[in-house]
Amino acid sequence: MIPLIGYTDKLSGRHGETIAVKVSSTSDAPYRAELVRVISGDPNPDGPGMNLVPVPSAIDGTYPSRTQETRLGSHMEASLLADLPDTFRLDATVFPTTPDKGPQGVITIHTYNNHDDVITLGIGPDGVFCQVGSTVIATGTTLPPYTWANIWADIDLTRGAVTVGHSIAKLDQAVERTMDQVPTDRSAGTYILIAAIDPNDPATHFNGKIEHPRISIENEVVAAWDFSKDMTSFQIEGDDPLADTGDLINGPMRAVTGSNWDASEHNWNRDPAQYGAIHFHDDDITDCNWDTDFTFTIPGDLPSGAYAIRLTSGEHWDLLPIFVCPPKGKQTADVCLLISTFTYVIYANQARDDFGQHWRDRAADWGAFPHNPVDHPDYGLSTYNDHSDGSGIAHTTWHRPIMNLRPGYHPFADDKCGSGLRHFPADTHILAWLHAKDIPFDVVTDWELNNEGAELLAPYKTVMTTSHPEYHTLQTLDGVQGYRDNGGNLIYMGGNGFYWRVALHPEKDGLIEVRRAEGGLRAWASEPGEYYSGFTGEYSGLWRRNGRPPNALTGIGYTCQGDFEGTYYRRMPASEKPEFAWMFDGIEDEIIGDFGLCGGGAAGYELDRVEPRLGTPPNAVVVAKSENHPESFVLPPEEWLTHVKTWAVGTPEELVRADMTYFDVPGGGQVFSTGSITFSGSLPCNNFDNNISKLLENVVRRFSS
Repeated sequence: MIPLIGYTDKLSGRHGETIAVKVSSTSDAPYRAELVRVISGDPNPDGPGMNLVPVPSAIDGTYPSRTQETRLGSHMEASLLADLPDTFRLDATVFPTTPDKGPQGVITIHTYNNHDDVITLGIGPDGVFCQVGSTVIATGTTLPPYTWANIWADIDLTRGAVTVGHSIAKLDQAVERTMDQVPTDRSAGTYILIAAIDPNDPATHFNGKIEHPRISIENEVVAAWDFSKDMTSFQIEGDDPLADTGDLINGPMRAVTGSNWDASEHNWNRDPAQYGAIHFHDDDITDCNWDTDFTFTIPGDLPSGAYAIRLTSGEHWDLLPIFVCPPKGKQTADVCLLISTFTYVIYANQARDDFGQHWRDRAADWGAFPHNPVDHPDYGLSTYNDHSDGSGIAHTTWHRPIMNLRPGYHPFADDKCGSGLRHFPADTHILAWLHAKDIPFDVVTDWELNNEGAELLAPYKTVMTTSHPEYHTLQTLDGVQGYRDNGGNLIYMGGNGFYWRVALHPEKDGLIEVRRAEGGLRAWASEPGEYYSGFTGEYSGLWRRNGRPPNALTGIGYTCQGDFEGTYYRRMPASEKPEFAWMFDGIEDEIIGDFGLCGGGAAGYELDRVEPRLGTPPNAVVVAKSENHPESFVLPPEEWLTHVKTWAVGTPEELVRADMTYFDVPGGGQVFSTGSITFSGSLPCNNFDNNISKLLENVVRRFSS
């Protein structure tokens, strides 16, 4: 267990809004909390360092320590509206993904009065089983994985007999046995668990799909839940006289194909009856549900910016980020930095394959954030990881500790990676640069943009993105587009931006879904028929496949990815023309950015290029282009037609590049795009006095003048 860790109930807020802070501390002594402003979060001793400025606040002080636990695993809970008789049947259709894991509940009946009187229909290594009190009867044959099966149990408490069985492809197997002891307490208040035996024990949670769970009396269904209804909700209305509304706990995956899916329809909105299953996992999570230790009300005089609540207890520490936005409808600066919290949360607790002792050693040497999701999967992993059953993780939440959303966290630790920063820690290079150049700025997040639209950004002369604004809803994409098209000046600071479409859950703030539909560089692939969001019903996947390629917004779009290393840009002839030369005022170098804290160069890791066929405006001008990238840089799947032919027809070598691009739009706005994730890592070099820093300063001051 991590000795000191916490999270907040939201990542951003405005003056007067209250943020709940939840902490788990294993110490016997109190821990301390204080507010700090985040200037820089790079632990690299060769970089700008960890610059965290204390800000006096009402939360400063000590708080009693206590340990708070997280319970992973999804299931459904519902009550029965009346007692069951002595004879009834439990049955369901299941698609197990780890049938040999151990006893997993499919339908479990508890009573509030006596939890020992449990009746469970489930599966495990011994096949389909039914447990009645202390009696367990099983078919003895493990169900095959990834295969639909009907399972049932006939329970006769009068005779003290149980029959359990399954049917696969019309082949039946059944076993009957007498109970060792007949349960005595079957009083009112009985409730049902679907996909678990013990709601607090992930080991008893079912992995796989379940559909049509029901209870019958004398061949008449008296309690059932139709998972094809209320698809976007975490509540499912009971269908029959004894079935109360069911609550889905920890966000299992809905809008998945059922046993009757015949591939004639791939959009669940048009035929939900073919999507009557729910995929449960024993490591799902939507909320740690920790108790609140204290609250922080954002004071009216706190400037907009990136802050953190610093927790300390002896040698242990944690930093909980909070992005403070200006008052609604107001601005306090001409420049706005748009924080990509959706991307941060999509990557939340990413467990990387390249993690090892070298990471722990570097974290210790640098005094960096010491905890890694590989060592601590306790709070659920990221959508770049798999569930325990091998299926991809599609849901993520900010209602949990997020280790890689910490100033001082570095995902990469090999020698060539430099600081090895991504996401928020990498974006603090932009924060540090704005402070170093004394450029006033506000911050807003994609959460506010999603809810308020382009009007949120409209007052600003310039909007800057972060280094990797990859994940967007339709609302955030429209918001940035609307700002740009109505005279706004946009600076795209990264690479592989505006790439994937995500959906927010309508009932749970902070819960985000991604479906990895066909195309794209994917950590896992959505199953056929499951490309439409269960949260909103929208088609998911790449924005490019949704008809909104990033090139049409920023002029450039994702073209290649390599190891976490970078090279440089070479200025193009257009950079000497009078209408563009202002960007390079004070820069004599032809080669720019051949240095950097992230990967050693300004053009690295993930790169973007112009592509007229994907919407790059005709007036877009490439003022600098990267070159000399290592062999690790390759094209993503959407850029290949065959193993030798690219979609853009050019050779792979021609497409491996970052195009630094400028253009203006009819509404009066301008766009400057860097096309590289590691661009911002070059800003702090030589104490922010370098050609990349000068170039960006020229653009920002021109755009915001």
